[in-house]
Amino acid sequence: MKSKASAPGKVILFGEHFVVYGIKSILCSINKRVTVTAEKTNERKISINSEIGKLVLEPNESISEINSPLKPFYYLANKAIKDQNIGLKIQIESEIPLGAGLGSSSACCVAGAAAIFKLFGEISKEKILEIAIEAEKTIYQNTSGADCTVSTYGGLMEYDKNNGFRKIEDEPNFQLVIANSNIEHSTETMVCRVKEFENKNKEKFHELSNLESNLVNDVLKLIKENKIKEIGEKINQNQKFLEEIGISNEQLETMIKIGQKTSYGAKITGSGGGGCIFALTNESNLDETIKEFVNKEYECFATKIDFKGLNTF
Repeated sequence: MKSKASAPGKVILFGEHFVVYGIKSILCSINKRVTVTAEKTNERKISINSEIGKLVLEPNESISEINSPLKPFYYLANKAIKDQNIGLKIQIESEIPLGAGLGSSSACCVAGAAAIFKLFGEISKEKILEIAIEAEKTIYQNTSGADCTVSTYGGLMEYDKNNGFRKIEDEPNFQLVIANSNIEHSTETMVCRVKEFENKNKEKFHELSNLESNLVNDVLKLIKENKIKEIGEKINQNQKFLEEIGISNEQLETMIKIGQKTSYGAKITGSGGGGCIFALTNESNLDETIKEFVNKEYECFATKIDFKGLNTF
């Protein structure tokens, strides 16, 4: 018997880094997915296969001693089979670029939790999310759970440290062009860089945080009204704030200028220092924006908001 599940990646539209300091962020899931297939086997082994490698282990190994990006899948499989005299075979396929800040690891955890636990009976989305966040903590100990949440439920979501998550029920009609810098970057390094900026420039950082908070609240209203042009202007403003706190660089800014030529607005998404930027478009300027990036030989793709979230079949 096989079980299959897929879950979408995500883009942080507004509020990255500032969210650490209590400001709201806005995320959306995107229509690029991770698909996980799980099946029970008679051999008491956990076998995990993906494009980034393979992991074959017996159950009940110590999680802390496993040094592999596939560790969350082992955690999920081990939790599911407990002391049963069976094994699990898990296959992972992904459309989401790895290490680009687009939520591939969270989508893996959500799709993995759903596919694996569905083999043992019905399970609610709420329970899948809870288990997925546990699995994600095996690689990102301090995860907020925001990425797993938006991947599970789909659509747009606002998140802040004090109030947690709130699904945004509106369905604005825009598309994103995502361009990958292919610069390796570390989220931890970027978080430390922002902390350093905050320590040295308390007043300035406080001012930027207030500006970001107001901007995010404005955007929530604009999303309701589906005012794409005005949302684009807010995206450009948000990018300026990210440049001020030090998470941008010359190559990212070159890419942003390319995106801004034909789109409504462009900015970094995620931790910065590398990874991806996105440009906000609709049918009128989508192709033109893609062409601009392709002409400059940047890897890019078009994506829409995924309103489905987790899918099991």
